[in-house]
Amino acid sequence: MNAEHNLTTCFQSYMENPLVWPILEVLRKHPSGWKVHTLASHITELGFVPILDEQPEKDLFKRNFLIMNALYQLQETLYPDNWLQVQAMDIALLSSNVANQFCIDVEDPLRDYYTQWINYEAEEGEVKRLLNEFWSRYREFVGSTNGKDMDRAKALSLFELKSDATSAQIRKTWRKLALKWHPDRENGNADKFRILCEAWHILRH
Repeated sequence: MNAEHNLTTCFQSYMENPLVWPILEVLRKHPSGWKVHTLASHITELGFVPILDEQPEKDLFKRNFLIMNALYQLQETLYPDNWLQVQAMDIALLSSNVANQFCIDVEDPLRDYYTQWINYEAEEGEVKRLLNEFWSRYREFVGSTNGKDMDRAKALSLFELKSDATSAQIRKTWRKLALKWHPDRENGNADKFRILCEAWHILRH
């Protein structure tokens, strides 16, 4: 029983979903009018999600799971400056002046389900390979593919973190910096964002 519990706990450890960033770009351009299946279709058309399963019904389930997981991660990333409404049939990025009217419901059973990777119905190794593939696609999409001049020391320096920074500190800093410099933001910077992507690529392992 303990071994099974430990395996589950390990698999439920935090894994960053790279679809957060292309979804953010889509929602910034079209903040409302999305349903999970239409958003999933759009992200797929953009080339970020391959066929995930030979069985159509399983492919649809996995696609929707990944989108919902990314939406909940994005909601957490944007809060409290913005509010992302995550409902299967009504996904909307609301303006900052109404964000303070909402709060993240950590008891939400849907949030709990879609943020637990074990519910993706795959082994941990498969999920990690999939997320690595997504991340490679996104790096290529933003024009950041080689990273030859990037190592862990330089990456930590860019993140202004010490060598003993925890994975949680690294992830939090990545989200903060990526959100600040994302090209779709008013004061964003595509070149800076690409460099940060390379730094995160090194540090996320």
